[in-house]
Amino acid sequence: MIPTLNEERNLPHVFAKLPPMISEVIIVDGGSKDRTVEVARELRPDAVIVQQTRIGKGNALACGFAACTGDIIVMIDADGSTDPAEIPLFVDKLIKGDHFVKGSRFSHGGHSHDITKLRKLGNDGLNLVVNVLFRTHFTDLCYGYNAFWRSVVPALDLPDVSLPRPSDGSKLWGDGFEIETMINIRAVAEKLKVGEVGSTEHERIFGESNLNTFRDGFRVLRTIFSEYGRMRRRRGAGLRPFVEGLQHVAPPAATPQSRGLGQVVNPPAPAAPAHPVATRHPADPRRDASHLNRAARREDVGARRSDDINKIRSRALDDLGTQPTQDLSAARARMLDDLGNVQTQDINKLRSTTQLDD
Repeated sequence: MIPTLNEERNLPHVFAKLPPMISEVIIVDGGSKDRTVEVARELRPDAVIVQQTRIGKGNALACGFAACTGDIIVMIDADGSTDPAEIPLFVDKLIKGDHFVKGSRFSHGGHSHDITKLRKLGNDGLNLVVNVLFRTHFTDLCYGYNAFWRSVVPALDLPDVSLPRPSDGSKLWGDGFEIETMINIRAVAEKLKVGEVGSTEHERIFGESNLNTFRDGFRVLRTIFSEYGRMRRRRGAGLRPFVEGLQHVAPPAATPQSRGLGQVVNPPAPAAPAHPVATRHPADPRRDASHLNRAARREDVGARRSDDINKIRSRALDDLGTQPTQDLSAARARMLDDLGNVQTQDINKLRSTTQLDD
């Protein structure tokens, strides 16, 4: 899927690198004034051309996702900065078990020919904020080269493409460049299995980038905190992660080189947890109802203790009635000793029976 806006000179270079495994190309155009759409049709007559419904990259991606029919969606840029020849690397990780795979210019095998020192510093800071808040391990949050199973698109919960553009000309939240950060964070928040692939970023071939370092950097930071609040609200409302309702079947035996991205490839089953949760053995009925047995014994011990205390009190009163006043202290001491012995014996009995259950 390729969002475009006045990219007629770049498309020939991008299309030339598309792997033959791809059987569906979605072009989402944002109202290009040049021959972008015509060039796309000339280069790839089978390409699906979609006109986005509002403005902004976020809306373009949402429109493209809605038009895709293949089981795997890959996002690349039309300016030549992302290398289509790397697509098999992403697909391979998906087939091996990931739900969502993002490219990284700073992981093993990655590189950038375009990023400046200032942008790299900002990217590192944003990575740190996300990794602390969401307990993730992103190495390149702001890189938009991603691939994922189409079945997880609902987890991303993107703005409805049918909504009208605001009358004041502004963008809906999620329609701008913040979309890439939003997608990455929501994949993590919904407990999808997210992997990274080293990717090389190239310089734009023709034209100028629409990216503004400071404006878009603050927009990404705002997105991070907005998504953190959204995640906490959803968890507070008891909403369960999307992945728990995701249906999976066994992964196919075919390799990514032998499958087209537009063909049916079923998503894999999630891997078993690394540390299985210990459970009680169901064969022992004492363990299944241990909390009930323990409560009954406590009630029984409490009843016996009350009977013993009443007997001791009665005997102490008899002693007081028959002994001189000077023996009062001795009677009281004996009563306290008797009470202590009863409590100690009962506690020992309760402790021994509780240990038996455990």
